[in-house]
Amino acid sequence: MKFKFLHNNLNVLDLKKSLVFYEKALGLREVRRKENPSFVLVYLGDGGQTSHELELTWLKDRQEAYNLGDNEIHLAFGVDDFEAAHRLHEEMGCICYENKAMGIYFISDPDGYWLEVIPKNHNSQK
Repeated sequence: MKFKFLHNNLNVLDLKKSLVFYEKALGLREVRRKENPSFVLVYLGDGGQTSHELELTWLKDRQEAYNLGDNEIHLAFGVDDFEAAHRLHEEMGCICYENKAMGIYFISDPDGYWLEVIPKNHNSQK
């Protein structure tokens, strides 16, 4: 038996705002969507760099922000031009934590989810 990693899911409060953020901050674009009377699922891809997708779920009737608890989980993204990415994220005002000793930083999406940014030649990027 073999398993294949397909996608991660994040619930978002404002789908349009999240789509703009993920495209601008990480270059992720919509590859497909599923619409239902009560929710919308939008799958984002990285243009073929990997087959992994990020699924954004928008519950149409939801009004209140999500409680992320201690928010101890995150998604990680490798980038080929770390300095350019850092400049972009500084301009966007979305850097929420930097660990210069490790050579990484985190950005926060519109709902408060943390996304790790790792340079291409970092030892944790394969």
